[in-house]
Amino acid sequence: MSASKEITVDVVSDAVCPWCFVGQKRLDKAVASLPDIDVSISWRPFQLDPTIPPEGKETGRAEGIAFDFDAIKVSPNTLDAHRLIRWAAGSGGDVQGRVARRLFKLYFEEGKNIGDHEVLIEAAGESGMDAAVARALLATDADKAEVRTEIETAGRMGITGVPCFLIEGRYAVMGAQDTAALAEAIRKVSEAKERGELENAAG
Repeated sequence: MSASKEITVDVVSDAVCPWCFVGQKRLDKAVASLPDIDVSISWRPFQLDPTIPPEGKETGRAEGIAFDFDAIKVSPNTLDAHRLIRWAAGSGGDVQGRVARRLFKLYFEEGKNIGDHEVLIEAAGESGMDAAVARALLATDADKAEVRTEIETAGRMGITGVPCFLIEGRYAVMGAQDTAALAEAIRKVSEAKERGELENAAG
């Protein structure tokens, strides 16, 4: 596959943002609909107060999400969850994506407190990370400053809500757009890259 067919998507999201869970499902479907494009997905941190209107439950159901808001007893600080997602990137493959997806399910479908280290360690092990390493790191302040800096950087870039999908680091798709819109945005950027237009547009 040519380099021009390789596209990066940075997903700026929060594990307790219901629209980010919807956006993750739609992004997965969009990527699956583009077999000729190699889409590399990275997860970036953001911290948000989680709110979703009643119609959001219907939206979730349409995307295969069984939102169980009644089961959610704690609205956790997600800094440690973001640290775990950050470390997952070093495990290679789609481990980071698996961790992000697992945390969404744990929080929104199983009502688990994803601020609890034991819940995070279990999610790490289930997703292909070394659970012992996750346990050791969570007990420290490792990468707390780095995660906070990334969150501040997103704010400076003008990102005030999530999910935000950054394609090739420069084209932002805001909100949980439908699958077709995400796929179209990725395809358009891929085609522009193939024509060499992204380099010309830099600066």
